[in-house]
Amino acid sequence: MLINEREYPVASIFNSIAKRFGEIFRKRRAYILKCKDNKFVPAAEKILRDNMSEGDSFYVENISRDERQYTVSGSGCKAKVDLLERSCSCRKFDLVKIPCDHAMAALRSNHGVDYGLRVYDYSWPLCKVEEYLLVYSKSINVVSLESEWRVPQELLDVNIIPSLMVTKLRRKKRKRVKGVGETFKSKRRNKCSLCKRPGHKRTTCNNNKS
Repeated sequence: MLINEREYPVASIFNSIAKRFGEIFRKRRAYILKCKDNKFVPAAEKILRDNMSEGDSFYVENISRDERQYTVSGSGCKAKVDLLERSCSCRKFDLVKIPCDHAMAALRSNHGVDYGLRVYDYSWPLCKVEEYLLVYSKSINVVSLESEWRVPQELLDVNIIPSLMVTKLRRKKRKRVKGVGETFKSKRRNKCSLCKRPGHKRTTCNNNKS
């Protein structure tokens, strides 16, 4: 994202980063504002719908008789769900914090046809739209001009001595990690010293074998 900005002064680099984050914040906030009618963010709503659809075909048995622990069978597997602990033996409920397909089946058995409204009570509160908007509500401030900086005197009095190093008289090599989808094509190709053809070396040349 900051290939061109890497040669800028430090303050300019930070301002470029702040600008990029500001653009991302505005886009995500505008996207969520369009979905204000939903209780959860679109990604969480999709997971809930998919898990509800999958869990409708499962068979549920209440093993504890106290509306807490259930055994859910279906799709060639069996899972144990604990609604009080928000846990399932498949571990999806524990990790994603959204009822998995097994937990959906248990909720359907526990709450009946209206369980679609109760699934939000068993999901992570941070998936709510209002919580998501709070994440992107703060503004990102840019770095002010150096002439406006207010540096404490005790920091100004510190004498920082640069480390001793030998400067080599050659162009500085720059190495960086490739970005996503970025490829580097080498301009240099191997060339055989015998047949003068590219793509192989002297030791693997057919002329050398003969």
